[in-house]
Amino acid sequence: MNKKLEQKDKLLDFYKKNRRMPGYKEIMDLLGFKSKNSVHKLITWLVEEGIVSKDGQGRIIPNQIYDEIPILGLVEAGMPSEADVDELDRVSLEEFLIEDKEKSYLLEVKGDSMIDAHISEGDYVLVERKGEPREGDIVIAEVDGGWTMKYYRKKGGKPYLEPANRKYKPIFPTESFHVAAIVKAIIRKL
Repeated sequence: MNKKLEQKDKLLDFYKKNRRMPGYKEIMDLLGFKSKNSVHKLITWLVEEGIVSKDGQGRIIPNQIYDEIPILGLVEAGMPSEADVDELDRVSLEEFLIEDKEKSYLLEVKGDSMIDAHISEGDYVLVERKGEPREGDIVIAEVDGGWTMKYYRKKGGKPYLEPANRKYKPIFPTESFHVAAIVKAIIRKL
């Protein structure tokens, strides 16, 4: 069993370095396997353990990349108070932020049209491809052949996009409009 854990760690290290899971041939090379059957057995074990899953095309997707981190309590954002440091729970950031892995992805933000929504250039947005957006959602949309991130709004029953910066005007589609994803979280590294 210890051997399988080492193999799992090598696969997850590959993922962290390459931002993708290896294919069967790469797993054979990485782990020194002589046959695809050995790879299949390992992947079956990883799926049973909940470490990876398979997407619709049979590719493996990691489920448990990072360990959980502790939630130690609350912090005052108002007047200072004494801190109680008790481990209340543990949480995986991936599970906390991502509802559906197959429909989620990250985009790096370029530009300042969403600055008043506290989304700055260089931030990352976690987005999810889902159904119809609700008015007020921040969306990734294709408008008249170009892509942008803005608030989803409606006027007279027709959709338009509203920036969160007074320097920019709302965008009213003239030819085509398609919402590809809805922003679920903003990630900023300080």
